[in-house]
Parts: sequence; structure tokens; C-alpha cells
Amino acid sequence: MGKTIVVYGSSTGTTEDIAGRIAQKVGADAIAVSDLNADVIAANDNLILGSSTWGCGELQDDWYDGVNTLKAANLAGKKIAIFGCGDSSSYSDTFCDAIGLIYKEIASSGATIVGQVPTAGYTFDSSISAEGDHFVGLPIDEVNESDKTDERIAAWIPTLGL
Repeated sequence: MGKTIVVYGSSTGTTEDIAGRIAQKVGADAIAVSDLNADVIAANDNLILGSSTWGCGELQDDWYDGVNTLKAANLAGKKIAIFGCGDSSSYSDTFCDAIGLIYKEIASSGATIVGQVPTAGYTFDSSISAEGDHFVGLPIDEVNESDKTDERIAAWIPTLGL
């Protein structure tokens, strides 16, 4: 199973809340990405990474340094899952792009990326986090579909193989 940490970037508290809910279900701690460092990465076998999507499909501000921290670390042999918060109605053309941005930065890191989610059941026009008929992580829409969040988290966690 290995030790797991949930790392989130949150400007309004929504992604922090989702990170806490996920952490509770997997028996892990949740930390802000601003607290992520090489020691935290080395101490955990599994990383669950979460970011909201801002503006026209951008990472939450703290994640820019967080991505650099991840890229500088040895991720070989680790399992990484990614989740993100977005608004599928107002930002349908960049829905949860932050998931895809993080994924693209670490895809060739030697880590095993887990937790792909079918796009079926989501309403959106475009997302760089979608590859074919799957997202590369778990999209959460607390603005328009908060009634589906707990169900989506509960279905996602067993797919992570933690």
C-alpha cells in the first residue's frame, strides 16, 4: 500500500475541502502545495495532487512552484493521482485543465499515473485533461454538480490501487 499524501493548491478553499475529503477516505494527510518539498515527496510512495483551474485554463498560483518541485524530485516508482476542480458551465472550454497541465509536466517522470476517469457523465466542450474518452484524473465541479462529488470521489479511490 505505501504511505500516501494529498497535496492541493486552493485559492478559494474548494480544492482544499475536496483534498481533505479525499485524504480522510484514503487515511492520509493533506498539505498545501506551498508546503511540498523533496523530503515530503521522498517520504511518500503515493501522491494525490489537486489543483483548481483558473482564468483561461491555468494552474492555481501555488502550483507553478509545486510543479518545479515535482520535476526536480525522483518520482520513479511512485504512484501519482491527480484531481482538479473546475466549472463546466462557465468555463466549458477549459474544464479542469489544471489536471492536464500537471499530468503533462510529470508524465515522463517515471511515476505511475493512476486514476483515469471516463468523460461520460460530464458536460464540457474541451479540456486538455481529457485524452480520448477519459480524463487523466478526477474532475470535480462543485459549482454545478456538487451533488455528484461524493459519488465521484467514492468511485475514484478504488481505481488508484493505493
